[in-house]
Amino acid sequence: MNTTENFNKTVTYAEEHLCFEKILSAALENIAVRETSINKQLVYKCELEYLIQTLTILKTNENLDFSQLTDLTAVDYPERLFRFQLVYQLLSITNNKRVRIICPIDDGQIVPSITGLYKSAEWPEREVWDMYGLFFSDHPDLRRLLTDYGFEGHPLRKDFPLTGYVEVRYDDIDRRVAYQPVQLTQEYRDFDFLSPWEGDQELVYNSLEEPVRKDISSDELGET
Repeated sequence: MNTTENFNKTVTYAEEHLCFEKILSAALENIAVRETSINKQLVYKCELEYLIQTLTILKTNENLDFSQLTDLTAVDYPERLFRFQLVYQLLSITNNKRVRIICPIDDGQIVPSITGLYKSAEWPEREVWDMYGLFFSDHPDLRRLLTDYGFEGHPLRKDFPLTGYVEVRYDDIDRRVAYQPVQLTQEYRDFDFLSPWEGDQELVYNSLEEPVRKDISSDELGET
C-alpha cells in the first residue's frame, strides 16, 4: 500500500468518525453534552436524571447500537461540588465504536441501577457500592463484592485512611479470624533521599580510606 492509499484511508476513517459523531450528538441532543477528550474519543456528560434515558438511546437506536456495557466505575473528586463521577463505557460492535458516558453525582444521591438495561452492570454496580459507597436503587443484589462482610468504610474514597480502620489476624484460642484496631508497631524509618549512585558520602570515604589505614598499620608493625 503506497502513501496515497494510506492518506485516502485515513481521510475516509476521519470522515466516517465525524459522521458517526454527528449522528450520536443529534441522538443525545438536550440530554447529554459533548466533552473534549484526547485522541478524539467520544465522551458525553449527562445529569443523573437523564442517565437512564441516555443509555437507553445508545442501546436501542439502530444507528448507534451500543449493545455492550464494557465497564462501569466511579471517580472521587472531594474538591468538586458533585464529588463523585460515574463512568460508563459502551461498545458498538456493529459500528466498531466506543463511547464514554460520565455522570456527576453528589455524596448521598441514589443512582438508578441499569441492570434492567445491561445485565453485565450487576457486579460493577456492586463494586462501586463497595469501593465508593454509591447506592444503586432497584439493584437485584446490592452487596459488597471485594471487601469482607462487616467491613467499615469504602476503600476508594479519598478520605479513607491508607491503613484502614481495622486489621485481621487468626485467633488460635477462638479458632477464627479476629478483627482489631490498626496498630502501627513499626517505627518510622529515616530516609536521606540521596541518589542511589552517590550514597552516603561519609561511608564512601571511610570505606576508601580503610584499606590505606590497614597498609599503614601493617608497615608500622613491620618496622617495629
